[in-house]
Amino acid sequence: MTALGLPDTIQACLFDLDGVVTKTAVVHAAAWKETFDAFLRGHDGQRPFDAAADYDEYVDGRPRADGVRAFLDSRGIHLPEGTPDDPPDAPTVHGLGNRKNELLLEKIRTQGVEAYDGTLRYLEAVRAHGLRTAIVSSSANCRDVLRSIGAEHFFDVRIDGVVAAERHLPGKPHPDTFLAAAHDLGVEPAAAAVFEDALAGMDAGRAGRFGYVVGVDRVGQTDALYAHGADTVVKDLAELGGKE
Repeated sequence: MTALGLPDTIQACLFDLDGVVTKTAVVHAAAWKETFDAFLRGHDGQRPFDAAADYDEYVDGRPRADGVRAFLDSRGIHLPEGTPDDPPDAPTVHGLGNRKNELLLEKIRTQGVEAYDGTLRYLEAVRAHGLRTAIVSSSANCRDVLRSIGAEHFFDVRIDGVVAAERHLPGKPHPDTFLAAAHDLGVEPAAAAVFEDALAGMDAGRAGRFGYVVGVDRVGQTDALYAHGADTVVKDLAELGGKE
C-alpha cells in the first residue's frame, strides 16, 4: 500500500460528492423526507419516509428520478413518469424529484454547504502524489456546490447529473458514471479507486471492477458498505494517510 493507503497500482481517484467531499448527505435526506412525507399523507396507511433506512436503501447516491421510482416501488405506489421539466407540484416521478431538488436548493441557500476537512486534505495529498482525480455525482448541482466550497480545482474531470444526462449514462448502482470518469482520465477501471459513502456507490464500484473501493462511513453502516463491495471502510479519508 502507498502513503495514500491505496494499492500501488492505482493511478486515479474517483470521488463521490455528497457525504464524501461535502456534508450534504443529511440535507439531501431531509429534503427527501419532506418531499415524500407530504406525498404519502395522501395515501392512507403509509408510514412516513425514514430518513435513515429508506434513504440509505432507495435514494442515496441515485439520480433523483431513480430514487423516486425505487422508493415508491417499495411502497407499492406507481406514478406516471412525466418529463424532466415537470413542475414540482406535478403528480409524476419527475415532479416529485423536482420538488425534492427545490427543497434541497432552499436548504443549501439557507444553511450553506460545508466540506469535510479530512477529504480536502486527502485530495491535496492525492494531487501532490501525481494521481488524477474525478468527481462523480448524481447531482445536477455538483459544479455549483464545488464552487461554493472552493474545491472545483481539485478535479480533472467532472461526471455529474448534467453530464450523465447529456451522455445518457445510467446512474448508480450502475457503474457507467464511474467508468466514464476513468475513461475521461485515460485510465483503466482496474487502475482507479472509488470513494463512496452510498450503498449504491459500492455496488457501482464492484460492478465496474475498479481497482479499489473505499467506503466512507458517516452514519454507522460499515458492515453494509463491506457487504456491498467495499475493500476498506473509513470514517474519514484522513484515516487513509496522505502525509509525506
